[in-house]
Formats: sequence, C-alpha cells, structure tokens
Amino acid sequence: MSKSAKTTVALITGGGSGMGRVMAQKLAAAGAAVAIVDMNEAGMAETAKGYPGIKPYCVDISDTEAVRALVERVEDELGPIDRVANAAAIMPFGKLLEQEARIQLKLMEVNYGGLVNIATATVPRMVERGRGDFISFCSMAGIIPGLLMGGYCSSKAAVQFYTEILYHENRNSGVRFVCVCPPAVPTPLWKQAEATVMPKMVENTGTVTPEEVADAIDKSLDADQFFCFPGKGTRMGYLTRRLIPGTLWNMFHKAEGF
Repeated sequence: MSKSAKTTVALITGGGSGMGRVMAQKLAAAGAAVAIVDMNEAGMAETAKGYPGIKPYCVDISDTEAVRALVERVEDELGPIDRVANAAAIMPFGKLLEQEARIQLKLMEVNYGGLVNIATATVPRMVERGRGDFISFCSMAGIIPGLLMGGYCSSKAAVQFYTEILYHENRNSGVRFVCVCPPAVPTPLWKQAEATVMPKMVENTGTVTPEEVADAIDKSLDADQFFCFPGKGTRMGYLTRRLIPGTLWNMFHKAEGF
C-alpha cells in the first residue's frame, strides 16, 4: 500500500481474478474494506475467501445506471470510497477486418465505457472530499499499437487519453491519479488473447506478475507519478513509440510477415 495515505474503503473492478484479485487481497490484508466488482461470482467468492474485509458486488461496469447505484450502495454499506482501481477488461485479439464488428465495439463498451462509468460515479465524490486515489488500468498496448490487436489497442488508447485528461482537469483536487501501463501479465485476461490470435511480437515480450504491478502502482502513488510502467523495458517502449514510431511498425511487419 501507499505510504502517504492509508486506504480505508476501496472499490476494485475486475475483482474476480488477476490484477483485481491481487489488489483486493493486498488492501484487505492491510485492513481496508474492499468492494470488488465483477460478473464472475465464483471468481469473486474465491477472491474473498479468507478475507472478511472483501465484499463482492455482481455488476456490469458497462451499465451506467448500475454503476451509479453500485457506488451509492458501497458508500452506504462500507463508507466513503478513498481508492478506486478499474482493472476490469476484456481482451480478444484479431485482425481488424477479420474480427467481428460487435467484438470491437464490445471492447470499447467494456474497456473504455466501463472506465467512464466508474470515473464519473466515483471521482466527483473524492474530489468533493479532497482526497482519494484513482488507478486506471491502461496497457502498453494502449501506448504501442500493434498488428492483430487493433480493437484492444484502440480501447486501451482511449483509456490512456481519458485518464490523462481526467488527471489534468483535477490535478489540484487532492485526488491522486495513476495510469498503469503494464506489459503482458499472466492472468485469466491474458488467456482471452491466447484463445484468439497471438501476435509474434507479443509472444516474444517479457511478462510481469500481478504482484509486481501492484507494487509498482504503490511506488507511483508515493512518488506522485501519473504514468506507471511496471517491468523492464516498458518506459523505453513508451519513449520509442513517441520518438521513432516507424521503427516499431517495421518490427511488427517483419515479425508477422505482412
């Protein structure tokens, strides 16, 4: 957890597995009351097992009114939310003209639309109180676009821009913002990508554990750093994309052979 502010009530989406599970259990072990949100009830039960401070809520984060009602309920039952982590996402890969339009639109609905719903329901409350942490999960795929994963990259690029603007519009509010951009993390979410198509460039990149990502987030909060780049080479990847994007595209084309 962050040294500079003790979390008492947290809301974490995607709490049924992966990053959401690790963050929820870490906060609960430190004494926080943690509301986890997911559509996977069995997964949430597994997350909460042995952690009486974790309370599951089965809500579709792409449903605006359901998310608003959720936040009202959590604050009524647990108290004012002072940390939000939006880790929920879907991750099917595919070539843009081969992947169904409905899947690409669903990616935006969940990955980007879910963020908008969570942010607009929680951040105004934290801003009004003058304190809190808002952690938004982008991805290196939201920084570096790649072949065969255009729908996912587009949704995460939207997440990155939205979170960055949200931060700058509220940077003097007392609320701390972190946009975390990890490389591949071996979680059930990653298995969604593996079940579709896996770009060769991605297969050859390194991975980080959910625990390493959680620790990197806390370091970014303590250092008041907006962008969080867990793992080796991620910050360099960010700079490469900014400075010499053509080099990255050449590498992608060479790896995929088209």
